[in-house]
Amino acid sequence: MSDNGYGDFEFERRFFVRDMPRELLDEPAPVLIVQSYFMAEQGYALRMRVQSSSARVELDGTEDELALLDELGSEFDFCALTVKGPMIEGTRYEAEREIDLSVGLEMIKLAGSRIIKNRYAIWLGGDGWVVDVFGGLNRPLIIAECERGSPVTDLHIPAFCVTEVTDDRRFANDGLSGAPFSTWKDTFDAELAATGPHFLAGLGQNVFDSGRVPNQGRG
Repeated sequence: MSDNGYGDFEFERRFFVRDMPRELLDEPAPVLIVQSYFMAEQGYALRMRVQSSSARVELDGTEDELALLDELGSEFDFCALTVKGPMIEGTRYEAEREIDLSVGLEMIKLAGSRIIKNRYAIWLGGDGWVVDVFGGLNRPLIIAECERGSPVTDLHIPAFCVTEVTDDRRFANDGLSGAPFSTWKDTFDAELAATGPHFLAGLGQNVFDSGRVPNQGRG
């Protein structure tokens, strides 16, 4: 249960990144995450996640999640089961419960659609961001996400954010578990080239880096 006054509702905005400035990922070290989706349909999802703050894996797209779970099992230090609802303009129901690590690891090995990623935490201005660098069949996808304890309005959007994907279910982790980015990357690149970037226009004033005037598109 969240203590932000909104119960189990989370507030975030998510952006597609093509090139992340390397200096922003130097510190701190990433958290390695493997998660399995036992159900993912129409924005609803049931997820098991394990993560390690000590394992260091350079993701190159050839990763075998099951092999890594066996190899690095002792280095995982957290496990949680999460229920999610559909994302609606940056708001999503998300209820999480910590699970015994040994039980969670075995469940991930036995079933579900898995993804793997390195998660970096960075601080930009007044906001904390997480940057997910995906491996396996989702390489070379990078997603940057800003999360707050209340709706993410009047956001300063960094230059590395190419376009907003908050409401694009294809980019949700549960969507990526069933339809990895590498299988539709070319389609997305063509869409982006044809329509240009878009950003949600109904969440206050978007603030962009100097000289950038993107399409405000969806509202």
